[in-house]
Amino acid sequence: METRAPYVIIGVFVLSAIAAVFGFVYWLNNTGGIGKRDTYQVVFNGPVPGLLVGAAVLFNGIRVGEVTSLEIVADHPHDVHASIAVAEKTPVRADTKVGLDFQGLTGVPVVALEGGEKASAPPVQGALIAEQGAGQSMTQAARDALRKVDKVLSDNATPLHDAITNLSTFAQGLARNTPKLDGIVAGLERMTGATAPPRKVTYDLRAIDTFQSPKVPLEAGLVIAEPTATARLQTQRFLFASDEEAHDAFDNAQWSDSIPALVQEKLLQSFENYDIAHAPVRADPASPAGGTRLVTDLRQFDISSEPHAKAIIALSAKVINEAGEVKAARIFEASAPIDEMTPAKAVSAFDQAFAELGRNLIAWTAAVR
Repeated sequence: METRAPYVIIGVFVLSAIAAVFGFVYWLNNTGGIGKRDTYQVVFNGPVPGLLVGAAVLFNGIRVGEVTSLEIVADHPHDVHASIAVAEKTPVRADTKVGLDFQGLTGVPVVALEGGEKASAPPVQGALIAEQGAGQSMTQAARDALRKVDKVLSDNATPLHDAITNLSTFAQGLARNTPKLDGIVAGLERMTGATAPPRKVTYDLRAIDTFQSPKVPLEAGLVIAEPTATARLQTQRFLFASDEEAHDAFDNAQWSDSIPALVQEKLLQSFENYDIAHAPVRADPASPAGGTRLVTDLRQFDISSEPHAKAIIALSAKVINEAGEVKAARIFEASAPIDEMTPAKAVSAFDQAFAELGRNLIAWTAAVR
């Protein structure tokens, strides 16, 4: 009795395993997602690179089955026949479109089915015929296109060469006759009354180069930032007081740089002329702040004609130490009369006003310790 017990246990175990296998197969075919399948034959009129047995079959982008077999037909060596098995309720009809799709970065091919236009289309009779060129990947299409372009260029090499030669000859002729063309264009302008737009005249502000003695040396490591200013002052135009209209004489006149950048540049040059040994440096937005900083805010840099024409410059200045503390602050303003309302006379007045304001600013900065 004891000898027969192990055989009984082994027998029960084997029967349980067989039952479990049959149960798994039943579940897989009914509940597990495989279920009943419909089989169709697909004919590809061309190569199907990379397509393998077991590849997915998609219907409107949804996986519904897989490829079950692939074969080459001896009577039609250019064709490829594929058998596909899809879920039973997949609406494959006579107007269903068949092609290949290449998915992912590696371009894995899958059979792509696309539903037709009519829900009442008849069922499939015979094989599904894939679209012409369905097996052609993007890479192959690019190769074919380049091959066609190369053939076109090869067939037309001589005409293209002649056309390029003619263009070169034409360009050389234009270059040789440029003065004549300029004369023709000028003549046409005179005939039509058209005139070229006048050129802009650029003016510069003059840095300060004379100072009263004795001169107090500057503090070493001084940094000067570009003055802050309102959007109105961020321009190269000559500005007039806010309640005055610009004069026509200034339409074609402009400063050499935007007004804040111009004031910063001329202040740096003036500080260098004052004490080159301890000359300040331009603030670099990309580097961390260090040393003593001269921070300015440009308040006014315009022309006022009431009651008398004059150039006005005004700015506020702060000396800030390394800890960010304001050591001193002051407002500077200077003006100079304009003898005649022309750009040249206005620039001369701005030079005078800047010289007065700059000398006071430099002396004040040198005295702050």
